[in-house]
Amino acid sequence: MNVVQAKNELPQPAIPAWLVWLFAIFFLAYGLGCYPILDNNEGLYAEIPREMLASGNWHHWIIPHLNGLAYMEKPPLLYWLTAISFAVFGENEWAARLVPAMSALSCVALILWFGRQIARIAASRLAALMFISGLGVMAMSRTLMFDMLLTVFLTGALMFGYLYSVSGEKKKLNWCLGLLAFALLAKGFVAIILFGAVSFIYTILFSSSLRDFQKRIIAWFDIKAIGIFLLIALPWHIAAILAEPIFAWFYFINEHVLRFLGKREPHDYYAGAWWYYLPRMVLYLFPWSFFLPVLLFVKAKQQTPRTLHFFLACAWIMPVLFFSLSSAKANYYLVVVMPLAALQLAIALEDRGFGAAWGRALVGVFLAALFGLAAWWIGKQTNHQLSSLVVYGMDGKQFLREFMLAACLLSAGIGGLVWRKVRFGIFPFIALPALMLLAFIGLLQAAAQWTSTQPLLAELSTIEAKHEVFLFKVFEHQSSLPFYLKQPVRVVDSRSSDLFWGNKLHKNNIVLSDSSFDTLLDKQSVVLLVLDEDLDKNPKLPDSQTECFMCKKYAYKFKKIKKIGRTTLFMN
Repeated sequence: MNVVQAKNELPQPAIPAWLVWLFAIFFLAYGLGCYPILDNNEGLYAEIPREMLASGNWHHWIIPHLNGLAYMEKPPLLYWLTAISFAVFGENEWAARLVPAMSALSCVALILWFGRQIARIAASRLAALMFISGLGVMAMSRTLMFDMLLTVFLTGALMFGYLYSVSGEKKKLNWCLGLLAFALLAKGFVAIILFGAVSFIYTILFSSSLRDFQKRIIAWFDIKAIGIFLLIALPWHIAAILAEPIFAWFYFINEHVLRFLGKREPHDYYAGAWWYYLPRMVLYLFPWSFFLPVLLFVKAKQQTPRTLHFFLACAWIMPVLFFSLSSAKANYYLVVVMPLAALQLAIALEDRGFGAAWGRALVGVFLAALFGLAAWWIGKQTNHQLSSLVVYGMDGKQFLREFMLAACLLSAGIGGLVWRKVRFGIFPFIALPALMLLAFIGLLQAAAQWTSTQPLLAELSTIEAKHEVFLFKVFEHQSSLPFYLKQPVRVVDSRSSDLFWGNKLHKNNIVLSDSSFDTLLDKQSVVLLVLDEDLDKNPKLPDSQTECFMCKKYAYKFKKIKKIGRTTLFMN
């Protein structure tokens, strides 16, 4: 037996639980509120709960409102919890992101708890670290969106579902369907589809006969468990149908069925190739995803029960397959598979003694080469917008190059450490996500004028109160503005997909046509915010030839005040 073989046979100690929680809290709490609410999705989902509180109207808690208009695209649980956070902690960035952050922390608790249930404590601690420090979760746990909340409830439902399938304990089924009901309220019927797909395929794999399959399926239909599910899920759906007659068609058909088929109105989502999610899986688990090849070369020393192995595989493969078949694709959908994908990877690594020392070292060398190549490539680029950023006292280009070089050296050092100190397993690689988090926060702070309307507030505060602020065309690209102004903002010649149905359903004065706006200009003082892409004619955008701001008949009535980031402020 050579030295390397002897080292590889050393027992791998479990990471202390307190250290797992320490890192989890660091990755979730550090800098959570130190950058502004982001435009697009986060701006939308921060404004809705703000309006819930401001309205004083119970109807807004049943039918959410965005920028003063009905918004029925998603169920309300995220809005309710965020509104409670605002009521307790104030309407600020930290309170807005508290729900996804706590959802991610709850996922850590679930992974650790499930590890005890299946007698894989050491692997579950490693999995919790992989989950919380992976690139995808790092981003999604500090962004106000539905997916992290869906993840915690769906993960819990799947875990309890697995435990019920192997134990037959009805209490586990009650917990399973209760959590599934909350997953339904978190993001809609996609929760039931994903849970059903995983459970159905898993049941097929472990049924010994058709009769056994039927018996296993029937066992799920327990009156008490179904009653718990309906008690949680039904009240809001019934209230919404009674409050808004079109809700049933809009929510069940347009938002779920037609979205999957790619026929939803309006068509405001990306439809990628079938392999869209494959490279994104690597990115979402980065840097831990680079340990997958190690598993191909090292024989397992401990056999994981087939039931657990296939359950974990189904729990992340089936959602990825479903999302791949769907016409609507978005990278953030993947976060829902991260807890159980990380757990399967951690168990596989533990079964193989965390791979050979040379394999772990090779991952460090590969990452060092990857970051080194990125540093060289960034040095060759000429991006004036990037160079204009100031990140930790450096211009953006210099910062990224220095960061890549630091990550290169750190990866090489980690590779050497895990080669010489086999007992550390792959734990030292946690230093790399920590460095990435610091870079992530710095870049978001530096890029605020391009990613949020918060930097506009200082300029808007100098303008007389009699001037009303208006947005031009695409509300989503400046969606954080109502949150910061603490009121809905009217939109001129709207091309907003998120305001589309709210504007169509009820007469309002939020969305104005060109002619109405032109008439209003003769009576009222206005500040109009126009994005670069909507400002003037663009040969690459056919619509801009007739629809840009400078093409409008009322453009001559305005004078330019200032340009901040990608937004130009005009005043009549």
